[in-house]
Amino acid sequence: MKTKTGRYSGYIRPFSYLIDLIIINGLATYIFPFHSNEILYSILISIAWFTIAIYLGFYEVYRYTKVIAILNCALKQFILFSLFCLALELFYSDFYFQKRVVFFVFLSILLILFLKLSIYYFLRKFRVLYGGNSRTVVLLGNDTNIHPLKTFFSENQDYGYKIIKVFTLETHKKERIEECLSFALKSKADEIYCAMADLSDSQISDLIYFADNNLKTLKFIPSEKQILSRTAKFEYYDYIPIISLRNILQDETLNKVIKRGFDLVFSSIIIVGLMSWLTPILAIIIKLDSKGPVFFAQKRNGLHYKEFNCYKFRSMMVNDKADLDLSSKNDVRITKVGKFIRKTSIDELPQFFNVLLGDMSVVGPRPHMVSVANLYAAKVDKFMVRHFVKPGITGLAQTKGFRGEVETDEDIINRVKYDIFYMENWSILLDVKIIFNTIYNTLKGDEKAY
Repeated sequence: MKTKTGRYSGYIRPFSYLIDLIIINGLATYIFPFHSNEILYSILISIAWFTIAIYLGFYEVYRYTKVIAILNCALKQFILFSLFCLALELFYSDFYFQKRVVFFVFLSILLILFLKLSIYYFLRKFRVLYGGNSRTVVLLGNDTNIHPLKTFFSENQDYGYKIIKVFTLETHKKERIEECLSFALKSKADEIYCAMADLSDSQISDLIYFADNNLKTLKFIPSEKQILSRTAKFEYYDYIPIISLRNILQDETLNKVIKRGFDLVFSSIIIVGLMSWLTPILAIIIKLDSKGPVFFAQKRNGLHYKEFNCYKFRSMMVNDKADLDLSSKNDVRITKVGKFIRKTSIDELPQFFNVLLGDMSVVGPRPHMVSVANLYAAKVDKFMVRHFVKPGITGLAQTKGFRGEVETDEDIINRVKYDIFYMENWSILLDVKIIFNTIYNTLKGDEKAY
């Protein structure tokens, strides 16, 4: 699982993308013009640059990334981008201009690498001088096992990790673990690092349970003899191995681009091709059927448990408990038109605007009302794990029969299990399969759709 970004960290990569694009196209268009078809050439080299960059992880630079790794990746980027540009230029110019292509690519890489390293070192200085772009850390374990990481964080302040508390486990282990978890909640610590060798299997399970249900980033310092499961992920801070508990596939840059691109395209098609003409018709029918607005906005918990307005076509009479009480079968609040649009899931269509806004994805764990989400978080094991990804209009759990009203504890438990399975096994093909299954279930008629 990747850690959450700081207040401004999310703007660093988009800024880098934009500047790199300006450098590449500026040099190709104004400094080294190769041919008259500048627009096509600009589009092709831009696509090639970012495709290669995503493949190599050129923009995957973290606070613990070594400079040698950045330089190594830049060299690979230079070679592959040069080969593409040389092959492309064979269609436009003779051999003489191929030398200019190499110089163009070399100068582009040089300027981009200079910018990249400047940002890298600026952030390191910024963390030391102003304490910005930093994460608070709690350490748990015997002094011998956590000392290397403790020393690393203390001596390398430019990495931006601030140790706010160390809990040693030499004595009163159970009480110290409880103190650590309590402190992590009260202090709102960003990350908890634990020495695996100092913990029993049950204690590790308890820590995982705590992290999953309190939306905390938990990482382990392994011993040399410990074996990891396939879902764990290794990272290195200098030469110290660190284990990330969950490897959320949708956090990977390429997967994130694919997922977001699919969401934008699919939601745009639905909005333009279906909602553009269906919405006015439904608006008239809903208004004629009952008094109140056409749309209904309900507060729900999304990514990182943040609240957002989830949009729907109004299917109930206007009432004061719409944000408090879940709908049930034969609910008297549901209007005549509401019964039909809920049965066919038409009431969910406005959520494609949530997808465009970035609050939701087409496929993902279904978001719950704020009033019940807190209840489930306290009651259901690993419920909070669902909030490491964006919620969806439909999801794997819904295609497996766990949609609509939660009638028993088994309903929400199974829903969480399917949601976590989806997160750990995500692929764009799985999203497509879930969408087709959702359409099939809707046409067939779902008995829990009411």
